[in-house]
Amino acid sequence: MTTPYSHRPGTDDHAGPPPGCPAHGLVADAFGGDHLAPSGLRRLYGPEAENDPMGLYEKLRAEHGSVVPVLLHGDVPAWLVLGHSENLHMTRTPSQFSRDSRRWSAVNDGSVPPDHPLAPIFTWQPICVFADGADHERLRGAVTDSIGRIDHRGVRRFINRYSNRLVNDFCQDGKADLVSRFAEHLPMMVMIQILGMPEEYSERLVQAARDMIKGTETAVESNEYVMGALNRLVARRRAAPREDFASWLVEHPAGLTDAEVAQHLRLVLIAAYETTANLIANVLRMVLTDPRFRAQLSGGHMTLPEAVEQTLWDEPPFTTIFGRWAVGDTELGGQRIKAGDALVVGIAAANVDPVVRPDVNASMQGNRAHLAFSGGPHECPGQDIGRAIADTGIDALLLRLPDIQLAVPEEDLRWSASLMSRHLQELPVTFAARPPQDVAGPPSATPRHAPRTEWQVESPRPVPAQAAPGPAVVPPPVPTAPAGAQPAASPAGQIPQQRRPAAPARAWQAVVRWWRGY
Repeated sequence: MTTPYSHRPGTDDHAGPPPGCPAHGLVADAFGGDHLAPSGLRRLYGPEAENDPMGLYEKLRAEHGSVVPVLLHGDVPAWLVLGHSENLHMTRTPSQFSRDSRRWSAVNDGSVPPDHPLAPIFTWQPICVFADGADHERLRGAVTDSIGRIDHRGVRRFINRYSNRLVNDFCQDGKADLVSRFAEHLPMMVMIQILGMPEEYSERLVQAARDMIKGTETAVESNEYVMGALNRLVARRRAAPREDFASWLVEHPAGLTDAEVAQHLRLVLIAAYETTANLIANVLRMVLTDPRFRAQLSGGHMTLPEAVEQTLWDEPPFTTIFGRWAVGDTELGGQRIKAGDALVVGIAAANVDPVVRPDVNASMQGNRAHLAFSGGPHECPGQDIGRAIADTGIDALLLRLPDIQLAVPEEDLRWSASLMSRHLQELPVTFAARPPQDVAGPPSATPRHAPRTEWQVESPRPVPAQAAPGPAVVPPPVPTAPAGAQPAASPAGQIPQQRRPAAPARAWQAVVRWWRGY
């Protein structure tokens, strides 16, 4: 354990180890061994952090405790907070730990240049995530009020439509990579519809959004590309408002400037895209590889939203969030934090903190105490939209392709990691080839009037006994007849007992469509 109050990342302690000291030298190997900087601190970038971030977090926890000194890109010092309670305290106490990056001593003394790879993440902007107090309330209020105007049932219709459109692109192939063909596209398709810019959708926009989070050499260029599209949108909505998120921000009583509107659109777009793309891929992987999920989902004992929540504990979309900056000298987790020090919210590490989760294999059903969406006044305001995209989109996919199987051994799956996120590179699957479907209708994996697949991903439905006497109680399937066609009569035994056999099929259709949000 580090000696309490042994300050390292701040501005008043720059002493390093003796030159050539073998205990503090850079040690690296081709197999992901320990990677220490000459100062003896571990890096949150490079091979070890990218190949096994969770292993690195646990190594740091064993060495230092709940708050640990680390190095960011360019060996810039910071604090990584690993403890669950310490993260909650930090995120809930802006008077001690501000979101205003202009407080960062490393920026003020020039040790972090403007072209730093993480500049798109930490460079101060006129948006709510970099504000505290009254400024934060004004800007955040505009965002939350606009999010509150979103028609969630309408959004679910878009999610289903876009999910089926994506599945149509590969359903005849019998195989697909669900990361590049589904998870990376669905969130962007939905979010640009919500924002009001569907004409801007392109592969370039998808890749630019992901590149901005990675902290690559092209992150600044990608940020400029995204901002160009958003600035054009703001100009259009300032001239001619519509019923979309961009117009609501433009017209909000908080009086946001065009720059403030564009920056908040960027914040919502990128945060929602990256978290949801990772969440979809992670949930699909766990459904396909973890026996608990596949057995429970197919057996009707776990709904897909519950599977999403378990994934938010085990594989949160953001592993960390950078950053917080100390307002003054303080103490956290036994460490002495100096004014101007940078801190990193350790989401993934906090979710497996042995203090609050001694058994990492235990089911977390019904427990939303995870930090997947951070906490405090800066907790993600659009998390329910992300959940809706994930559970509705995966529901549509599994309903269309109920026999989907992983195409490679689980150990062959590969990950890419950056400071803030870790995501699957590919998720190759196989399934029986199927013809495309009408994207305007609800998803269906089976021909008209056939029983619904065993995938039970929302509300469990009763399964009829094979030879048991008495009336059947399974609701009829939702038909996929063309618009204007009269629904055919349900097969014998498919009408619920509580309805008269002569009840119109269209009435049941209306109930099912209302329930599922189509």
